[in-house]
Amino acid sequence: MKTLGVTGGIGSGKTTVCGFLEEQGARVFYADLEARRLMEEDPDVRAAIVDAFGSQSYSDGALNRAYLADQVFGDDARVERLNAIVHPHVFKAFDDAVTRAKDENVPLLVHEAALLFEAGGDAHVDATAAVVAPDADRIARVVERDDVAPEQVRARMEHQLPQDELRRRADYVIENDGPLDALRRKSIDLYWTVVQAP
Repeated sequence: MKTLGVTGGIGSGKTTVCGFLEEQGARVFYADLEARRLMEEDPDVRAAIVDAFGSQSYSDGALNRAYLADQVFGDDARVERLNAIVHPHVFKAFDDAVTRAKDENVPLLVHEAALLFEAGGDAHVDATAAVVAPDADRIARVVERDDVAPEQVRARMEHQLPQDELRRRADYVIENDGPLDALRRKSIDLYWTVVQAP
């Protein structure tokens, strides 16, 4: 079994690529969804968040996302503190997913994460792939998807690794600069390249 980290900036199409990989037989571990689940459900993570950011981090037992976002936004040290709480638990969950995938003869387990390199997730996989796309396309996609202003999308893009840096660090690069069928073909090629790698 092989493991592949898939990353890309907001609106790049990485989730679409992961869907195409699933069609080929891959299993996808969505790190951001797992982080959210842990922040909601894991008692150790919850206790550490309350200790770091205050009891207002949870409201009626549920994660108070707006409050937590206000606490960390624009403050690199506080973002680091939150990530230091959550990321080790995400990696433990991924290690568990690797064990299950091996037991179930899954050919490829994908670790999908927006912050794959920043969090050190690349150290947990056999290879990495970055999905990149023209900025104008990315902004248009997110504006339509999330019903936000283009300036908000640009602000989020500025807090992510530049695409040139992703290209430099990834083992494989998927350029999402054409029709959906082209992206599907590139994703299928990626699947077989990784699965058949020595």
